[in-house]
Amino acid sequence: MHGMLDLEAVKHLTIHHGEGWGYRHACRLLRLIEVIGEGLAHDARALTFAVYLHDWGAFPAYALKGVDHAERSRQVASDEILPRTALSAPTVAIILEAIERHDYRDPRPVNSNEALLLREADFLDFLGAVGVARAFAWGPNDLHAGYRRILARRDAVRDRFTLPTARALAEQRLERMARYLEWFVEEAFDCL
Repeated sequence: MHGMLDLEAVKHLTIHHGEGWGYRHACRLLRLIEVIGEGLAHDARALTFAVYLHDWGAFPAYALKGVDHAERSRQVASDEILPRTALSAPTVAIILEAIERHDYRDPRPVNSNEALLLREADFLDFLGAVGVARAFAWGPNDLHAGYRRILARRDAVRDRFTLPTARALAEQRLERMARYLEWFVEEAFDCL
């Protein structure tokens, strides 16, 4: 990668490196942020950069064995991508915090509305029909492993929503998930 990067270039790099899932996940998060962020002051441009970059540490071209994907995503953004943009230092700081603290396993509080919106949108993408599909898409072809992943992620995020609209969406998605999991267990005949 050479030359200056703008938001459109970062979007295309996310499409290129994201294995088909990275960009689509980012699109879902941007839509969720529109809904849960309504009325909440935030820098939409900075947040869009953060959304596109937040999972780069999980992309094969950038992942490092033994390095948490959020930490690696922050590192790639900080060292390779953001220095090649025209973004101000305060904007870069907002983007880096949002990337670093987006993961559901990170218990640290966030300092910016941008980090809060990315985190809660990412949490929502683990719930409902999409959350179930994502868990099974991880593979391997092991229904029991997918089921355990669904439950672990659901339980890790279910009580962490702070934005009222995110809480309401989470409740709706949790209900859908519960209904699906009930059918799933019934149809599996205790053979998970």
